[in-house]
Amino acid sequence: MSHLLEVNDLEVKFGLRFGDLTAINGISFNLDKGQRMGLVGESGAGKSVTGFAIINLISKPGFISAGQVIFNGRDLARLSHEAMRDIRGNQISMIFQDPMMTLNPVLTIGTQMLETLLAHRSITRAEAEDIALEKLKKVQIPSPEKRLAQYPHEFSGGMRQRIVVAIALLTDPALIIADEPTTALDVTIQAEIMDLLLDLCKTENMGLILITHDLGVVSEVTERIAVMYAGKIVESGPTDLIIGNPQHPYTRGLIKALPGSIKPGDPLNQIPGMMPTLMDLPPGCAFHPRCTLSVPRCQTDIPALYDAGEPEHRAACFVTTGKET
Repeated sequence: MSHLLEVNDLEVKFGLRFGDLTAINGISFNLDKGQRMGLVGESGAGKSVTGFAIINLISKPGFISAGQVIFNGRDLARLSHEAMRDIRGNQISMIFQDPMMTLNPVLTIGTQMLETLLAHRSITRAEAEDIALEKLKKVQIPSPEKRLAQYPHEFSGGMRQRIVVAIALLTDPALIIADEPTTALDVTIQAEIMDLLLDLCKTENMGLILITHDLGVVSEVTERIAVMYAGKIVESGPTDLIIGNPQHPYTRGLIKALPGSIKPGDPLNQIPGMMPTLMDLPPGCAFHPRCTLSVPRCQTDIPALYDAGEPEHRAACFVTTGKET
């Protein structure tokens, strides 16, 4: 059975004055219909660039330099701008970090929702309005008829994010890419939005790629996790295996840094140092300057994703996978 999405050896570069800068370095993963996957890592790991590359929305000087993004049998990396318009916002929707940056402040919610539908569907405005009302109800917006005539500034942060989710659902996409969808929200609203996305994936059988730095969130929502560091995937596998038995030292550090992983009164664990810039990556494993398990080989050789002992669980570490010699 073919996958809904296949990312094969994807490479993204940015053309700079001193040469090309590699932001995404040969990552691969698959996603089936209705499956939920988390892309996890610190800021600068390449998570958002990966999301933009999937929908071929990398702006110059960035470009997809190698690899494939196969969606329903078509390589999105090779499609024209016109062909991508039929897929982007239609078959694949993206939820961005800040709803105030996503929504147009001078247009009503109704205008923005109807424009999206009329761009992708051959329907009347009355039919489009009925669909918009249905989606607002699905994301639990009260008095949806009244809300269509309101502007983004008339809503709270949580309500705006629900509207962004409703817009993403308008065309019944097969895949939603959610880029830090709860960043600017308080904890209670965060939980509501994530519960909403989880419920929609189950009831609508949509695929979900959740981009976040929070392993606590992905552990409750996703079925698979890919941990990214400096433009590469360093660990991937089923969520329960990665959370319960992490094999890469970076993943272990992220989990130990969660507040729930320590006893009350104990200091919060942290990974020493900072992620290197893409312009100055260290030789060998990019994580080795921050790693407590580093051996001489880590400083010269780049580890591949090795079998980590369980089905579909892989980690790019010489030490934990027994490849240090």
